[in-house]
Amino acid sequence: MTAPARHNLPRPGTGFVGRERDLSSLLRLLDSSRSVTLCGTEGIGKTRLALRVAEQSTAAFPDGVWLADLTDAHTSLEVHARVAHAVGVIEEPGQPLATTVVEALRDRRLLLVLDSCGHVAEAVTEIGETLLACCPEVSVLITALDPVRLSGGTVWRMTPMALPVAARNAPPPDPGDSEAVRLFLDRARIRDPRFSASPDELETAAVLCDLAGGVPLGIEVLGGSVPGVGPAGLAESLRTHLASPEFRPGPGQAVSRSEVLPIVLDFVYRALPEPERVLLRRLSVFRGWDLESAEQVCTGDDLAETEVLDLLASLLNRSLITITGEFEGRLRYRLPEALRSFAAERLVEADEDETFRERLLDRMSRLAEDLGHKLESSRSMPWSERDSGRRRVVAEYDTLRSLLRWAHREGRAEAGLRLAASLVAHWVSHHDYSEGAHLMDLLLGMDEADKAPSRARALVGRAQLARVRRDHALALSLGEEGLRLCRESGDEVFVRTALNLLALVEVRERVPDQAAVRVEEALRLCRESGDLWGEAIALGTRGALAAQQDDHQTADQHYNAALTLLRGIDHRWGVGVTLIGQARAAELGGDLVTADRCYREALDTQRLIGAPAEEARCLAGIGRVAHAQERIGQAYDYLSEGLLLSHASGQRAEVGRALISIARVAFDSGMRDPACRLAGAAVQMREQLGLPTHPAPWPFAEVERARRRRRRLVALWEQGRALGTAEAVREAERLSEEGRRPPARRGAPSAGGGPERPRRSNARTTRPKPTPTPPPPPETTPPQERLTRRELEVARLVSKGGSNPEIARALFITPATAARHIANINRKMGFHSRTQIAAWMDSHGDQT
Repeated sequence: MTAPARHNLPRPGTGFVGRERDLSSLLRLLDSSRSVTLCGTEGIGKTRLALRVAEQSTAAFPDGVWLADLTDAHTSLEVHARVAHAVGVIEEPGQPLATTVVEALRDRRLLLVLDSCGHVAEAVTEIGETLLACCPEVSVLITALDPVRLSGGTVWRMTPMALPVAARNAPPPDPGDSEAVRLFLDRARIRDPRFSASPDELETAAVLCDLAGGVPLGIEVLGGSVPGVGPAGLAESLRTHLASPEFRPGPGQAVSRSEVLPIVLDFVYRALPEPERVLLRRLSVFRGWDLESAEQVCTGDDLAETEVLDLLASLLNRSLITITGEFEGRLRYRLPEALRSFAAERLVEADEDETFRERLLDRMSRLAEDLGHKLESSRSMPWSERDSGRRRVVAEYDTLRSLLRWAHREGRAEAGLRLAASLVAHWVSHHDYSEGAHLMDLLLGMDEADKAPSRARALVGRAQLARVRRDHALALSLGEEGLRLCRESGDEVFVRTALNLLALVEVRERVPDQAAVRVEEALRLCRESGDLWGEAIALGTRGALAAQQDDHQTADQHYNAALTLLRGIDHRWGVGVTLIGQARAAELGGDLVTADRCYREALDTQRLIGAPAEEARCLAGIGRVAHAQERIGQAYDYLSEGLLLSHASGQRAEVGRALISIARVAFDSGMRDPACRLAGAAVQMREQLGLPTHPAPWPFAEVERARRRRRRLVALWEQGRALGTAEAVREAERLSEEGRRPPARRGAPSAGGGPERPRRSNARTTRPKPTPTPPPPPETTPPQERLTRRELEVARLVSKGGSNPEIARALFITPATAARHIANINRKMGFHSRTQIAAWMDSHGDQT
């Protein structure tokens, strides 16, 4: 129960009241059923109860509890994209997103909350069945208006909140004890903390809850309306409203409970002051907003900017809007979905829908364009300022996505393409390739798209998405067409962008002559226009071309020139990408010192900007270089950390590369049998991904010539092909732990279990094991003065011989996080192995 929660659940803006019996039953139900669906009418509290259940289930799911909001999802692809984002899985270039998600979750024990699924029930059913069949430790909690039935699952129908019920031969119940009245009073006190109710008023509050049908959202908004008018006045007005011929189904007929919420919302809406009504209906165009956005989009002649702050506060106190969190010190708000739908209908009735959606679209387009301008600006600015546009787009992405859908639905090709072209930088930097491509294809496929001025830029942007998805043929086709249209329209900025894009694709396709022509034209145009960002990209492409032709010295010069430009304008993202390219070229060229320096600097940059896939590549690169430099302990540390990070983010190709690298280290250290198993597992993984493979026992085919021993290696290699991804990762972790031990202790099982001592091959056919460098004397500075609190805890466990999984269990963290802390300690202290950490800790004894 003391473990830090692993979840992405939003912090509730108001207290959770009632539903104690439902909550208890659902928690028990999740223990026995892997699929539970909460269904019921709008406003019944499905999402709120699901979030409460999820909050109290974190201890039961060690791999986390994750919420995917499907409110705006329309296709199976979009559902997969929401799930991937929720669980931290990154799209793999060239691979179906659905496969990546399933493979990443195959061995995780987690709870996935799929909220608001009714409109995509078919897609959710298909995805849910796949997850339940392929991922035996994954549980699914679904909310929908109607049941979404999964195999072996349970449907929980939400009922109205409990009202006071008199028992036979018993005193009248206290209305204040019922959950409906408690919710009513709680929301009333949010608006007026001094609000209190007499016994008679409590009876009236119970009547109001009954008139609202026991629907929590209706009770909340009525509770927010009661201060000032009192329960009696509110009840009388609501009865009159419900009795209106406008709402009665027919003579003598009453409104059913399932239909009462819209009437209650209409009653509350009509009772609002006119400025609050105006603002509430206009806020329905957002999926989330802050004060600045509301002021700029929702105001006009009938609503001044200076009024918005007070009006938002009033709507919040009335429980009509909710707070979802903060961004850059500004509160962010959201309308509950039932209220948003109601307010959107009022916006249409007021004939304001088109006006305010267009205003929002214009503002969001300028915000997205600002992202592109900042990321590609040649002006020197702090990275925090440059990165602010990227973070702002993330905060507004739900609204941006809904606007793209609206533009497609309403036939606004130009507006939609303009916005989509500006969002390409977001989709690329956040690995949302498939969703971005899907939305752009919808817009480019519109009849009006051929005449849209933004089509040329959109084609170049779509080509960029095709490039990162490794669809090079499509990238070349779209890029050529976009380049032609940009030349015709005189769009010099995107001419340079298209040239750089096409050159990068042609380098990847190994068409060096054509790539060289493109990159030289791009370089000339960028220098003529003072486009430092474009020039740096072109120089980086030059470096890649030179490295591809084995001219590593020239490649290094081009990379350094690009880095000089990027550092001059403090473009951290560009610096990180270029450093990885330079590091890889240096590694292939045998310049290990340069490779190590570049990988390490790139690692710091990728951690700063939050790019886990690139971070894993840097870790693996440092590990490979450490192996080449015969720093075996450090090689295991970095390779295993990179492996775990790639596995956590679903990057199977990078997992395979890390497995091969660990296998090479182990093989060179004499642990041939487990090394061959890992290599076989890695090759099997590459086959599944459609990547080039090699015959058994690659990469050790040329090492062993003796037929009998070679047959043994081949047999072990074939055994490894039967390992699943998670099993191979666990075996690599055990092998890394074994390899870090001194040779004399190798083979002794650790507390967490480990492989037996591997059989050694004949010394004549074994590469000599490098003599380990003796560790330097322990630092004289006490550990508590050099390490953070968490690093100190990790170091203590290392000194006791704890493995990464053992440290993770002791500190309630993941093995990847434990490995990262160990790597940080090594880097901070200049150590190269766990042995040195242990020696340093032991030398200070009880001082730590």
